[in-house]
Amino acid sequence: MNVLACIAFVILGFGHPGFWLLGLAAEAAVLPALAFNKRFQNVVDAAERQLTSGDSQNKRTALVQALPPDDRKRIEALDRKCAKVLDVYRNAQAEEFETNRDALDNLKWVYTKLLIARFHLLTAGTDDTAESLQRKILSIQKDLQDAQETPALHQSKAATLDILKRRLANIERREQSLEEVESDLTRVESQVDLILDNAAMQGKPQTISTDLQLASDLVSGGLFGDAESAVADLDRDYDQPRASGKTSVSGAT
Repeated sequence: MNVLACIAFVILGFGHPGFWLLGLAAEAAVLPALAFNKRFQNVVDAAERQLTSGDSQNKRTALVQALPPDDRKRIEALDRKCAKVLDVYRNAQAEEFETNRDALDNLKWVYTKLLIARFHLLTAGTDDTAESLQRKILSIQKDLQDAQETPALHQSKAATLDILKRRLANIERREQSLEEVESDLTRVESQVDLILDNAAMQGKPQTISTDLQLASDLVSGGLFGDAESAVADLDRDYDQPRASGKTSVSGAT
């Protein structure tokens, strides 16, 4: 209707230029009104969210496809549960539907990041375990007690011992990170199960709370390997819903 009115003012303006001024005045009055119109704002926000969501979904899909089959199955299982939750809220025509959808989207993204981090931790580095390195360390420590070794050989083995100890520390940190990630994965799965139970049992739909304090450090980076840049891009895409207070899933610092 606004476009048709503009066209009409343009055509009438050729007959009398005063219509052009009148049209400008009308447009100046309408635009500010639309800017503060809640319904108009909702339409614009929904359009922007759809464009951003579609792009984010494509990026997320690409990252998921790079994961092993078992990890993809875990994500699919979580997605199905989240879809059931949204069905409950959609059927109830709940006002919280969009808010809860954004909250679940962020929760699914955190779950995906945890699986990416887990995959990177499992595949990065060598096949050595903490036990195998400890055996090598004990062997070299025993050799260093041999007084008949030359100074050069003793120095070389001492340097190797230092390297092995640092490698052992790295592997122990990796194993600790794996335990934290697996614990967080279980926690997110349990949280979604609770959300689904609540959605099915409660008579009145409520706003979903996904405020989790994760054990894993997903904030400082370094856990995602080659996917680090793609994860950072998606973090920026998902930042707006988190900034609006619709969900808060934080990592340890």
